[in-house]
Amino acid sequence: MKPIVLYDPSPRTTQDIFQPHVYKNFCDEFNVVERGNEDSSNFYTAHLPTADYIVGQPSLPTELLTSAKQLKALVNVESNFLQNMDYQYCFRNQIHVLTVSPVFAQPVAELALGLTLALARDIPKAHCDFVEGCEGYGLEANQNAMTINRCNLGFIGFGDLGRAILKAFDGLNPSVSVFDPWLSSELLHREGLQVASLDEVLQTSDVVMVVASVTEDNAGMLGATHFAKMKPGALFVLMSRAEVVDFDAMLDACHSGRIRAATDVFPTEPLAQDHRARTTPNLILSAHRAGALESALFEIGDRTLADLRLMAKGLPPQNCKRAEHELVGKVRSKPVDKS
Repeated sequence: MKPIVLYDPSPRTTQDIFQPHVYKNFCDEFNVVERGNEDSSNFYTAHLPTADYIVGQPSLPTELLTSAKQLKALVNVESNFLQNMDYQYCFRNQIHVLTVSPVFAQPVAELALGLTLALARDIPKAHCDFVEGCEGYGLEANQNAMTINRCNLGFIGFGDLGRAILKAFDGLNPSVSVFDPWLSSELLHREGLQVASLDEVLQTSDVVMVVASVTEDNAGMLGATHFAKMKPGALFVLMSRAEVVDFDAMLDACHSGRIRAATDVFPTEPLAQDHRARTTPNLILSAHRAGALESALFEIGDRTLADLRLMAKGLPPQNCKRAEHELVGKVRSKPVDKS
């Protein structure tokens, strides 16, 4: 008998995450029960007792989970650990909680590097000057430019995304410091990285890369006093979640010319048409598009099917990332924007 998978990918769609041939294999190898437009509570009440796996991130309070007598894993294809289910029940009952977030590390890292280069070499302004017919040539056009070769690169947070960004900087020979209270200094030292306090990262870095998840402890942790500690003219690249920073304080620091910044995330999305960020100087805006590549989204389906196959054989999952019970309760994620 084929294992039963409750399939509820919303707000993603099947077309988002599965190439047609991969979806066919998924349906051929498993008994896929799709929620579709059925009421979520009714769907899970009816089907959880016989389910082996869930693909999605539904709201699963304890009273629902206790009916899931043979549930082995939940594969979260949204990638954010929302506080909408009893994770601790899953951990106590040997139910794997998996996320596909690693698929986004490489595309986000590439854009992070691109934004850093754009800031360092003032590429958007140089282009606009050319379009407007007031371009400068040679040294004249590089008055505010800098090289990032051998720069001091500081990370605030250093998970999968931080490692992918550092790899993208290969060849640029940065000196790297890391502030991440979730990682041990021994681990970072083994990777050849300098462990630093938050103030040390801010004060010594030419480029500050923010890739920390939002937790109950760090929301709004970077404010005006922190931006004032940065080197004049330093670059600040925000790639994780806007809630880590006091966004207005960041805009103030850009407007004053103290720093130059780029952000792929915003406090509210889509950004209001009259939001001051749209006209703030020394700031590059990217509309939360860093990971939204078709190739990355299709990798969600690939990894999901690969781990379902392993678990169906009684083997542990190897392709998705497992939730850690010590940390998942601290994360304060928002639902994904499927666009």
